[in-house]
Amino acid sequence: MYNIQWRKIIPVLAVCFIATQAFSQVRAKDNYNYLDFQKKNYYFGISLGLNTSSYQPSRSSNFIANDSISVVNGVYRPGFNLHIITNLKIGDNFDFRFIPGFSFTERRFEYTLANSSDITFKSIESVFVELPFLLRFKSEPYKDKRMFLLAGVKYDIDVASNSRAQRDKARFLVQVSPHDFSVEVGAGVQFFFPYFIFSPEIKFSQGIGNVHIFKDELLESSILDNVLSRMVSISFNFEG
Repeated sequence: MYNIQWRKIIPVLAVCFIATQAFSQVRAKDNYNYLDFQKKNYYFGISLGLNTSSYQPSRSSNFIANDSISVVNGVYRPGFNLHIITNLKIGDNFDFRFIPGFSFTERRFEYTLANSSDITFKSIESVFVELPFLLRFKSEPYKDKRMFLLAGVKYDIDVASNSRAQRDKARFLVQVSPHDFSVEVGAGVQFFFPYFIFSPEIKFSQGIGNVHIFKDELLESSILDNVLSRMVSISFNFEG
């Protein structure tokens, strides 16, 4: 009985072994650059990107009582990012990523006046130092390419808010806190080349804390309650 069973099992094991070896050779051939980078436990890189950002305002009780402004909205404005990448592997499919850098943004409030169709703007220009901490999940590679998803948290501080020009302008502007916390989610694709990894990605950031500094004497501020930040960014990462 045992001889009969082994006679059945041995051919199956042999076929599985041959198939595995063949698959490994195909995988090594199709993912030659990937296998070279897979040997590294960590690597570094640089990230260049474009962003569009805005504030998401909610109205205070003063909005109903005011007779000067009928509508207030946040308007998306373009900017750009520059970051340094630190990537630590956690197994074959996960990475921990710390990507400190700078983000140059302009966010704008749009006010529609009640007695006319005129629209006024209040713009806030910022230079943020960003400290994102992200966890990335990567798919299995295919021909030196793989897709990935990422999520994490980010702390921002506006280093331009304390400049003398900004302080002078702040008397006439809606004020926001220089500190902000956000959650981030995104997706992208890795392309493995002989000397580097090119990874375009798109990320969405949503602020989780109110950044509005209430100013009762300024109408544009008194009609606002909570203000949350939002950003969509497209980044081009070069790692190696």
